[in-house]
Amino acid sequence: MALTAEHGRLAQCRDGDAAWRRWGPYLSERQWGTVREDYSAGGDAWNYFTHDQARSRAYRWGEDGLGGISDDRQILCFALALWNGKDPILKERLFGLTNAEGNHGEDVKEYYFYLDSTPTHSWMRFLYKYPQAAFPYDRLVRENRSRGRQDFEFELLNTGVFDEDRYFDIVVDYAKAAADDVLIRITAYNRGPEPATLHLLPTLWFRNTWSWPGGRRSPA
Repeated sequence: MALTAEHGRLAQCRDGDAAWRRWGPYLSERQWGTVREDYSAGGDAWNYFTHDQARSRAYRWGEDGLGGISDDRQILCFALALWNGKDPILKERLFGLTNAEGNHGEDVKEYYFYLDSTPTHSWMRFLYKYPQAAFPYDRLVRENRSRGRQDFEFELLNTGVFDEDRYFDIVVDYAKAAADDVLIRITAYNRGPEPATLHLLPTLWFRNTWSWPGGRRSPA
């Protein structure tokens, strides 16, 4: 069987000739509310570090983002930030229900898809569906809290924000020309019947490792 270029990249990884896996989809989907970031007295990770707090507090053990990548030590991170002109906050990370908010436990209320990736992450594709209406954070929590275990979950689609296809498909492609040479292409498709506002804010940042005891110096 003929070897492909990806076979060659895998061989370089195996032999230590090129670190093709140094950059990959290692950025967490959700760092808030996890046990890694819990310093509460009673071990209540959900309420100690909430989604609402995530945009204004520094994580300790990782980072999160939409369709993002990072190096294998998660020191330098890249991800999407979006704004439709109607949301009260930037869409920077996945929103979900905590264990007590969902009638079936914790649950991310977003539509996102990892469409493709090679073993060395030399090629990756990610799709995120972003409503053109204001994201219904409060309604998702309120409706699911009111339902019992025998009831269906109240999903993002049930809120009506995707009616008449009024949403954007955001496609992120990653392609590596070399182990440390990454091309990023972001394509936005308006699926709705009318023009709509979308602000694309690709974001590159360093994980905060220097403000904690024993941390490294700031990379700046």
